[in-house]
Amino acid sequence: MVGAGEEWNSELYRIATAQFDRAAAVLELDEEARARLREPRRALTVNFPVRLDGGSVVNVTGYRVQHTLTMGPTKGGIRFAPDVSMGECAALAAWMTWKCALLELPYGGAKGGVRCDPTALSDEELERITRRYASELIPIIGPDRDIPAPDMGTGEREMAWFYDTYSQLKGYAVPEIVTGKPAVLGGTAARPSATGLGVVQIAEAACEHLGRRLSDKRVIVQGFGNVGAVVAEELSVRGATILAVSDHTGGIHDERGLDIPAVAAWVAEHGTLTGCPLGAPVGRAEVLELACDILIPAALERQITERNASRLRCEMVLEAANGPTTPGAEAVLAARGITLVPDILANAGGVTVSYFEWVQDQQKLVWETVAIQDRMRRLLRSALDRVVETAERRGVDWRTAALVTAVERVSTAALARAIYP
Repeated sequence: MVGAGEEWNSELYRIATAQFDRAAAVLELDEEARARLREPRRALTVNFPVRLDGGSVVNVTGYRVQHTLTMGPTKGGIRFAPDVSMGECAALAAWMTWKCALLELPYGGAKGGVRCDPTALSDEELERITRRYASELIPIIGPDRDIPAPDMGTGEREMAWFYDTYSQLKGYAVPEIVTGKPAVLGGTAARPSATGLGVVQIAEAACEHLGRRLSDKRVIVQGFGNVGAVVAEELSVRGATILAVSDHTGGIHDERGLDIPAVAAWVAEHGTLTGCPLGAPVGRAEVLELACDILIPAALERQITERNASRLRCEMVLEAANGPTTPGAEAVLAARGITLVPDILANAGGVTVSYFEWVQDQQKLVWETVAIQDRMRRLLRSALDRVVETAERRGVDWRTAALVTAVERVSTAALARAIYP
């Protein structure tokens, strides 16, 4: 007999469950609670045909994983990437559960994706994939069941197609079915920059807790996409010195500090950092090992591993990406006294503003951008306060404290709801 969870087993999922097990041990959770929270509640795999522009038809695979239904509707992004898998979605769905619980949002975690290369597809092909994928998910999604959002390889455009497809099938407009859509369709102008801005707000609060000033810090940002570019720009505005940035092709470095607006303008024109004359070239992996005060991985999972953790030269790692640090690397960083601000706290700005967008659509009431950003700042700072308090009370690191806080909230809710029937 195949063991439970084998169908979504992957290295990323093993990292997520190892983190959960550590928090469960601190909380001394009983076996029932561990069994109910350790694995996803629901997972859907879909295969569907798509006609390409040339006339040929290909089969495309997509996934949607819902980690827990205890806390309310599930919430999580949809990514289009060549390596999307059930295991990746399961891990990211679990992390979304803990992220929402830490922020005290009324959601469980979910994640989905389509295995494709969006850079190799035309706009028309992407629209056909998005609409067909949306229709395949109809049995398990809904504005009070599961609310998707953008992620890697998707954005406002794809969310508009998703929203329209769902609404066409229902026969009326349902803007609250997705978040991260264009403002004219019920989205919010605050959403595109929310994750990056939230990272910076957490950086400010973390520095304050540690008795440091963010404006004095020298920072490296790995990843210069939707999140990393916002992080670099907002930190630069606040007086921090950005020593290096990188994207999937490579990076640039300048000990005197980069001119981030100029770098952003170069990338907007050329589409990549390759050949950018505004700093010395550096590899996308080597950028992690440059000396700085704060290192911000804002790219992919598993970037800081046992192989390179001993070579990092920073005071703090702030996880803007999901799962950028492996458990083995984390142990190395802890032994070296490097503070790690975990992903479920550091990058929670995106889901926080998604929640505000969903509430706005439910109420049929437009919220002002400034008000949304202020609410986000207050929620994120409150979450950091809870993490710091738990870390000090239980004598654990910040990731364990964040997970303990989140897991305790979800396990308490699960116990209160009991088991049906």
